[in-house]
Amino acid sequence: MKRLDKSEIIFKVFAYVLLTLFALMCLYPLIYCLAVALSDKAAGESGNVVLWPIVNGHIGINLNAVKAVISDKMFWLAYCNTLFLTFYGTLVSMLVAITGAYALSKSRLMWGRGFNFLLTFTMWFNAGLIATYQNFKDMNIDNKYGFIFGLGFNAYNIILLRNGFKGVPSEIEEAATIDGATEFQLLTKIYVPMSKSTIATVTMFYALARWNGYYWASLLLAKDEDKPLQVYMREMIENNGEGTDLADYAQDSWKFAMIICSIIPILILYPQMQKYFAAGVNLGGVKE
Repeated sequence: MKRLDKSEIIFKVFAYVLLTLFALMCLYPLIYCLAVALSDKAAGESGNVVLWPIVNGHIGINLNAVKAVISDKMFWLAYCNTLFLTFYGTLVSMLVAITGAYALSKSRLMWGRGFNFLLTFTMWFNAGLIATYQNFKDMNIDNKYGFIFGLGFNAYNIILLRNGFKGVPSEIEEAATIDGATEFQLLTKIYVPMSKSTIATVTMFYALARWNGYYWASLLLAKDEDKPLQVYMREMIENNGEGTDLADYAQDSWKFAMIICSIIPILILYPQMQKYFAAGVNLGGVKE
């Protein structure tokens, strides 16, 4: 085993220390949110919470704020709306992305260069915010179902997936074509299985965008029964919990309890998808 010289040891120590500090900086906001959410009213209002939840001046757990969030029916209705928009929105977007990327990855596609240029052009120039909003309103995208299809297209994700498909060896496709494989079979039996990393990465991009989506949802989904979680949380925080009894817990505890409850699915799924990210982005970003 090769021994490291002094400069390499110093570099490794410095790198590990720096990465550890960076990881702690990223983790601290989550720890702080959880600590405040589980603290009592006096500690939450005094601002004494730093790392641990405080109850009656000592480290402890107070579940009043969490119970208030759990008992809020509108919170769970918004939660269900977000789950609906995330699942079906991601599904529709991935169907568009996979089929579009497969077609655009083929040199035999008629006018393929022109279609690829038009796709890339939408990343450089667009109609602008007002024109886009007016277009959505004219299309009556004011409910969950219209919202899913109206925002089902993303040029960057299609390009990323297209480049990933271009990385599949052409010899495999030629062999399958000789054996009589159709375009649908080529896509489902060869390209999709061989591009799992890129597909997983793009799927997560779409899912995170849907889950965290606020701006267009706040403009287009005006009905209370259609509002997703991010819009509901923003309205409640701006109104300082109007209609909520804050007698047993601090306002900040209630706000952070909502935040913690809202990110649980992401905390569960993100680590499972993390292993695909580096491979997916590298695969999808090396070709033109």
